[in-house]
Amino acid sequence: MTEDDLEDAFERLHDLITGAEDLKGFLDGVAGFAAEKMSRVRGTQIECAVTLRRRKHSTTIAGSSEKAVMLDQIEQRMGEGPCVEALEVGHPVILSDAHNEKRWPNYCKVLSTEGYRSAVGIPLNLGPDSDGVLDFFAAPANEFAPDTLGDAHVYADMAARTLRLAIRISAAEQLADNLKAALESRTVIDLACGMIMAQNNCPQDEAIEILKKASSGRNEKLRVIAEEIVQRVSKSDAATYFEE
Repeated sequence: MTEDDLEDAFERLHDLITGAEDLKGFLDGVAGFAAEKMSRVRGTQIECAVTLRRRKHSTTIAGSSEKAVMLDQIEQRMGEGPCVEALEVGHPVILSDAHNEKRWPNYCKVLSTEGYRSAVGIPLNLGPDSDGVLDFFAAPANEFAPDTLGDAHVYADMAARTLRLAIRISAAEQLADNLKAALESRTVIDLACGMIMAQNNCPQDEAIEILKKASSGRNEKLRVIAEEIVQRVSKSDAATYFEE
């Protein structure tokens, strides 16, 4: 890969981060980019899927095509294959020929049926809270070998760098949304407490206890009870105002 190719690749990945609406959209773009570049290098059609596992229990799958996503999803459901193993062991895992492979018989049967004989899973270094892998598929057998994976490793490294940034952006946006939701919840509860205090001529702690008893008695969240009180008294919904 030339220096110009590297510069172009980083520009493409930067554009993906700034242009994608969400993390899934970014992952789709990464998979399409990697498949395009690998297809050009290998001289055959290569498909690519991206698996992202965050905090060990949630998996996001994206791909260069619906076929790539389907193959990866099947692998995840079966719990066997090069992608699954690469996530566990932390190094590339190659499937040379699905017709002869003994390690993952069920997945290899499906892969062959779908017209693909070789695949490779390349893990992404994403930090302590996330694991990821690029999963490449090719129709011919023996398309991937340790001495031919140089470019795949380069794309995986670039994808990992940009994906770490995308994950941080996504986490920051999620934190902001959570904080906003918490503030909105606090606003309506405070308003309801004020209304209870005015109606019952009681202090704030008693008003809170009244809300809690109503919440427990009706088995509904405190916020729901508070929203009903505000709606009933003011004939409008509570609103939290944030400075732009």
